[in-house]
Amino acid sequence: MKIYNYLSLGLAFAFLVSCNPKNSTAQTQPEETENLPPVETRAANTDYKSAFEGQTRVAGMKTTTEYQVDKVATDLKRPWAVVPFSDGRLLITEKSGHMLIYSAEGEKIKTIEGFPEVDDRGQGGLLDVVFDPDFNANQMIYWSFSEKQADGKNLMAVAKGKLNEAAGKVENVTVIFRATPALDSDKHYGSRMIFDKDGHLFVSTGERSIIEGRVQAQDLKSGLGKIFKITKEGKPALGNPFLNNPDAMPEIYAYGIRNAQGMDLHPETGELWETEMGPRGGDELNLIKAGKDYGWPTITYGIEYGGQEIGTPPMQQKEGMEQPVYYWDPVLSPSGMAFYAGDAIPEWKNNLFIGGLSSQHIARIVIENNKVVGEERLLVDEKQRFRDIAYVDGKLFAVTDQGNLYRIKAK
Repeated sequence: MKIYNYLSLGLAFAFLVSCNPKNSTAQTQPEETENLPPVETRAANTDYKSAFEGQTRVAGMKTTTEYQVDKVATDLKRPWAVVPFSDGRLLITEKSGHMLIYSAEGEKIKTIEGFPEVDDRGQGGLLDVVFDPDFNANQMIYWSFSEKQADGKNLMAVAKGKLNEAAGKVENVTVIFRATPALDSDKHYGSRMIFDKDGHLFVSTGERSIIEGRVQAQDLKSGLGKIFKITKEGKPALGNPFLNNPDAMPEIYAYGIRNAQGMDLHPETGELWETEMGPRGGDELNLIKAGKDYGWPTITYGIEYGGQEIGTPPMQQKEGMEQPVYYWDPVLSPSGMAFYAGDAIPEWKNNLFIGGLSSQHIARIVIENNKVVGEERLLVDEKQRFRDIAYVDGKLFAVTDQGNLYRIKAK
C-alpha cells in the first residue's frame, strides 16, 4: 500500500460544519445499515452486461463511526500527489515543477526546487513522488514527470535525487526510466508509483489518449499503457514476466492499460491493486498480476466520448484478457488511492479509498475475497476533484485540483 498512514476521508452523511476558517467538519453517523441501494443511480452509457455478479453497482454502505474532516490548507497550486514523511509531515507535488513540505496541520514549511524541466501542458507536469524505502538513511526520493523531447513531443519519465531539505532542493538528479516512444499528446501519462516490500518500484504509464498510442497498450515493445516493475536504478526487476522475451520490454509487469493514476498494495496480502480511467464509462479497479493483459483497447465496458462503440465488434470479454474486479459506468475518473490499514476507524480497516475527479467525491470500496461488496461516497458536498489520497497512522490526507488539502480522522 502507499504505506504511510494517511487515507482519504469519508463524509458519509450529514455535515456538521464548524465555523473554523479551515473548515472542520464532524460526521455523525446513524446506526449501521446493510444492503443499501447502489450509490450510482444515473443511467449507464451502455447496456453492456457484467461478466459476473458484483462487478458493478454493488450495495451501498454507510460509515457508522464518527469521524472529522478538516480542510487544513487551501493554497496549493495544481497538486498531483501527497505522501507522508515518517514524522507525519507531508510532501506534495505541484504540476508546475516543484514540491512543498507541509505540516499535518496545513502549515507550509518549505518549497523544494531543483527538478528537471517539465512539460506541464494539459495533464502533464511534475506528477507522482515516492520515498526510497531507506529514505531515513539516504534521503532519496523518486518522481514521475512529463519530459519534453527535442522534437517537441513528450513522454513520462522517472527520476531520482537526494532531498536536501535544509537547502530546499533536490541534488544528484538522475533520470532512471523513460516510457518510450514520445508522442505529440498532453494526456494519459499514468505516472503513479509505489515500492513493493522488496524495494522494487512499480510505475504505471498511460497510452497517451491518441490512437497512435492507444494501440500500443497491447504492444510489448512499447512503453505505453503498461505497468512496469524496475529497480532503484531503473533496470528490469528480477523475476519480471517478460525478462527473457526478446520481443518485449523486460521492465513490463502487466499491459493493456488505458490510464492508471491509482496504485496501492493491499496492507495484508501485499497484492498490487490499480484503478484506471475508462473512456465514456468503463473506469476499472484491477488486481494486477504479473504478465497479465488487462485488455485495453480490445475489451472495455466503455464507449468513445462521442458515443461510438470501441472495436468491431465491441467486446467486454475475451479469452486471455483479465476482467476488472469492478467497473463504473458512468465514470468516477479515479485518480490516487490508498488502503486504510489502521484501526482508528475499525470498519474502514483494509477498505480502499479512491479519489474521484469528475465524480467529485472519494469512493470507499469494501473488498472481501478480492471482490467488491460495498461502496460509499464520501465528501460529496465538498464538490472537489480529489487528485490523490494517502494514509498514515489512522488518518487520510487528500489533495484536490482546486488546491485544497483535507485531513480525515476519527473523532
